Amino acid sequence: MSIDIVHPALSDYLLDHATPADEVLRDLAAETRRLLPDNARMQISHDQGTLLTLLVKLTGTLHAVEVGTFTGYSSICIARGLAPGGRLLACDVSEEWTGTARRYWERAGVADRIELRIAPAAETLRALPREEYLDFAFIDADKVGYPVYYEELLTRLRPGGVIVLDNVLREGRVLDPAAREEPDLVIRELNDAITADERVESVLLPVRDGVTVVRKR
Repeated sequence: MSIDIVHPALSDYLLDHATPADEVLRDLAAETRRLLPDNARMQISHDQGTLLTLLVKLTGTLHAVEVGTFTGYSSICIARGLAPGGRLLACDVSEEWTGTARRYWERAGVADRIELRIAPAAETLRALPREEYLDFAFIDADKVGYPVYYEELLTRLRPGGVIVLDNVLREGRVLDPAAREEPDLVIRELNDAITADERVESVLLPVRDGVTVVRKR
């Protein structure tokens, strides 16, 4: 089962009523669609990007982590919201995709705020200091890895810090008992686990393919 989370008649209206993407982000989205037509849907939409920038600004973020960088749209949005002196650690496994990201980070003027690590994200996160110092994290990578990414990040998140998880509705498959692929099962279980997690407050929003916003108590 695949369903439209937001009615198609409302989708463009919603996009039109978020702060518009600038030329850099528009060009990045267009280049991603041209170069990677089979993977372009992995890129977040501009209303999601605006949401990330706002959340980063609202939390006064100095220390941010992104799991899943792709061609760099979300990392630009996060980096633009950082407090003065803030840094973003971007985790990915693809030199090819992040090569595009690096070019657009330079063009957007945020390259000096971003550190890219090409390695399995679980390894990168486990190597981070274990104290509670992170202000913000965004998870948008392989769905089977989400529980590990969530736990490693939450352990290091300061009280009041925020984690955002993308694609938590799986195009409606979280509602379909017949959806038995591993990513569907993992996300369904993680959604339930976050709701029951007494360490956090959370809300699952019907933004695009579902976005969960988690705040550590």
